[in-house]
Amino acid sequence: MKSKYFSGFSLKDEKELFSEYLVENDFTISGFSYGAIKAFEEVLNSEKRVDLLQLFSPAFFQTQNEKFIRMQLMFFNKDSKSYCENFLKNISYPSNIDSSVYFQEGSYEELQTLLTYKWDEEKLNKVLEKGTRIEVYLGGVDKIIDSLKAYEFFKDFSTVYLIKNSGHILKG
Repeated sequence: MKSKYFSGFSLKDEKELFSEYLVENDFTISGFSYGAIKAFEEVLNSEKRVDLLQLFSPAFFQTQNEKFIRMQLMFFNKDSKSYCENFLKNISYPSNIDSSVYFQEGSYEELQTLLTYKWDEEKLNKVLEKGTRIEVYLGGVDKIIDSLKAYEFFKDFSTVYLIKNSGHILKG
């Protein structure tokens, strides 16, 4: 059996982008961006043994104000195609990877979950108490999340790798 992987918002089969960091075994769960939320909740709510939780550019928007979130949802609602095209461009920056090959349009509800999810210190501690190690990978020039604020938050709960000249998909 392979490790379980959760895809990012509006993406499918993008797991290969993280192959240089991905640990593949029966006791590892990983996810990218929106998928990091799903991976975290899976570990939190599972009775199964998980040794390692890998979060690639976890969707971290709890430092954004409500207006930012409302605007994102409004733009998506108004023209989801343009929103997603812009999103794909921003996740690829600064690399020249064509992320559109992984595109699968996400829903309004998924975007809302991604933007409003609160990473909770108590829940992170529960995962650690289960004996699960957490690794967080962040791009230093991420156009989607504030990677420095995410680093400050996650550093107390996990091993954080800040990849300086990389964006959201951890490519430079």
